[in-house]
Amino acid sequence: MLRIDDITYSVEGRPLFEGASATIPAGHKVGLIGRNGAGKTTLFRLIRGELALEGGTISLPQRARIGGVAQEVPGNEVSLLDTVLAADTERAALMAEAETATDPARIADIQTRLADIDAWSAEGRASNILRGLGFTAEEQLMPCSAFSGGWRMRVALAAVLFAEPDVLLLDEPTNYLDLEGALWLESYLAKYPHTVLIISHDRGLLNRAVGAILHLENRSLTYYTGPYDQFARQRAEQRAVQAAQAKKQEARRAHLQSFVDRFKAKASKAKQAQSRVKMLEKMDRITAPEDAARTVFTFPEPEELSPPILAVEGGKTGYGDTVILRNLNLRIDQDDRIALLGRNGEGKSTLSKMLSDRLAMMEGKMTRSSKLRIGFFAQHQVDELHIDETPLQHIQRERPGEQQAKLRARLAGFGLGADQAETEVGRLSGGQKARLSLLLATLDAPHMLILDEPTNHLDIESREALVEALTAYTGAVILVSHDMHLLSLVADRLWLVKDGQVTPYEDDLEAYRRMLLTPDKPAKPAKEEAPKPKRPSRDQVLAMKAEVRKGEERVNKLNEMRDKLAKKLADPALYESEKVGELEVWNKKYAEVMDALERAESLWMSALEKLEAAEA
Repeated sequence: MLRIDDITYSVEGRPLFEGASATIPAGHKVGLIGRNGAGKTTLFRLIRGELALEGGTISLPQRARIGGVAQEVPGNEVSLLDTVLAADTERAALMAEAETATDPARIADIQTRLADIDAWSAEGRASNILRGLGFTAEEQLMPCSAFSGGWRMRVALAAVLFAEPDVLLLDEPTNYLDLEGALWLESYLAKYPHTVLIISHDRGLLNRAVGAILHLENRSLTYYTGPYDQFARQRAEQRAVQAAQAKKQEARRAHLQSFVDRFKAKASKAKQAQSRVKMLEKMDRITAPEDAARTVFTFPEPEELSPPILAVEGGKTGYGDTVILRNLNLRIDQDDRIALLGRNGEGKSTLSKMLSDRLAMMEGKMTRSSKLRIGFFAQHQVDELHIDETPLQHIQRERPGEQQAKLRARLAGFGLGADQAETEVGRLSGGQKARLSLLLATLDAPHMLILDEPTNHLDIESREALVEALTAYTGAVILVSHDMHLLSLVADRLWLVKDGQVTPYEDDLEAYRRMLLTPDKPAKPAKEEAPKPKRPSRDQVLAMKAEVRKGEERVNKLNEMRDKLAKKLADPALYESEKVGELEVWNKKYAEVMDALERAESLWMSALEKLEAAEA
C-alpha cells in the first residue's frame, strides 16, 4: 500500500501540495491526472525520495522496490537484450556469482534461488517485452548506440517492465511509442502483478489499463474508483451539484441580507435582523466551481480546391536504393480524414514525407492541385524550435510584415497567451511547444494537414480542443497517432501500411486493436481439415533454446562440483576419528549439491522436451 498523508510542498514559493492525502491499495493500477504544471511529475519525485517534503509523510511497505523511467539508457555497446536483462539486479548478481562461486553450499543456494525467480526463462521474457515495444529479434541483439534517443527510451521502459518493481511509476510512457506499442503497453499494464501509478493524457490507456484515477487539482489529491470515462462523469456530476448548491445558497444569503438591509434600523425588527446577521456570519460559503480557462486551437480556413487535391499512380518510394513502399495508387480529396495504421518500420513516416514532398518518388506519377498548400507536423519539429527565442519571434520570422497585435492574436488562437508569447521556448512546457509547432504548421492555411503524433505532451483538455479544431477544419487530414481516442473521433478512412503496400483498411479501429493484440492467432481451418496445433513463434523458439542452453550449463557446473566433492569424500584421511565433524559437513554439502543437480536435470529435461515438441 502506498500512503500519502497530509503532504505539503512548494516550488519557488508556489505551493503544489497543501495537506494532500491519498491511499493507493497494493496491486492497483491508478492513473494520475491533472493540468500541465499541477505537480504530477513532482509527486513522483517525492514518492521516490528525490525531493524532501515540507510537511506530511509518504509511506510504503518495507523493502518495497520503486521503479520508473527516469531517462534513456546510455548509447553504449551493450545489446538491447542484455541491457534489459541487467535491470533485474538480483538475477544479474546471482548469475555473476554463479560463475565464480566455489563453495558447494553457496552454489546450491544460488541455483535454488535462480530457479525460484524463474531466471532461466528471463531471456524469453525480456525478448517478448522488447518485441512488444517494437524491436525485432535482430534489433534486440544490436548495441544501444545504434538507436536514437526516442528508441533508447523504449529500451529504458522495457528494462523497468522486466524488473517488475513493487511500485511502478510511469510518466507519459506512450510519448515515445507508436499506436502498436501503446496498445501492447495497455495490455501489459492491465496484467502487471504489482502497483502501477501512471501519468498519462491518453484516454484509451486511462480507460483500459487502469482501474482508478488519482486527480491532482487545487493542490489536493482525490481518489476515484473506475477508469477515466467514469471519473469524467463523476466529476461533471459533482461540479453540477456544487454549482446548484452555490446558486441555492447565494439566493438564501441574498434573502437574509435583504431582510437585514430593510429592517436593521427599525427597533421592532432589530432582534430579528441581528439574528439573520449571525446566520450569515455562520454560513459556510459554497463556492461555485471555477471554469478552467478553455484550451483552443484556431486553424485558418483554406479556400476550396477541385478534387482530387492529390493523386498517386504506380508510385514507389524509399531511401537510396532501398524501396520502402511500392504500387502506390492513392487519392486524397479536401474533405478526407485519413488515419495511417501499421506497425513500426512499415513506412507510415515514409508515406507522410512523400505526400508532403519531403521525399521524392522513385517511380510513378503524383498529380496535385497547382494551388495545393500542405502543412506538416512531426514530433521532431518540436525539438527543432529555437530554444533561445520567444514564440512571438518565431512567428515574426514567418510573418515579418504583420502587426504585432495580429501576431499575438494568432498565438492566442493556439492557447499561447501574453505571458507565453514573451517567454523563451526553452522555458515553455512540452505542450506549449507542441502548440507553437502546430501554429507554424498551419500558418499558411494548408489544404492538407499531415500530423505525425500531434498529441505528445498535450494534456487531455488540449487533445479535446485539437479534436474540435480538426473536426471544424475544412482541409484534408492525414493522421499518424498512438491516441486511439483522437483517431476514432477524427478519422473516417483508414489506410493500412504493411508489407510495402498502402491499402484501405475496411474494418474499424477496435478490430485493428484486437488484431494487434492477438497476432499469433491461427487462421480458421477449413471444415474438412482437422485443426492444426499452433506452432510457436520464432521468438518463442529462441527463448526455448536459450533455456536449454542455460539448463545444460547449470547441470555441467553442478556435475563438476559433485566430482570435486566425491574426490574429497574418497580421501581416507577424512574418515579418521578426529575428523568426524568435518566429514559430516562434507557429506551435507554433497547431499545439497546432489539435490540441486536433480532439480537442474529435471528443468533441463523439461526444457529439452518443450524445444523438441516445438521443432517437431
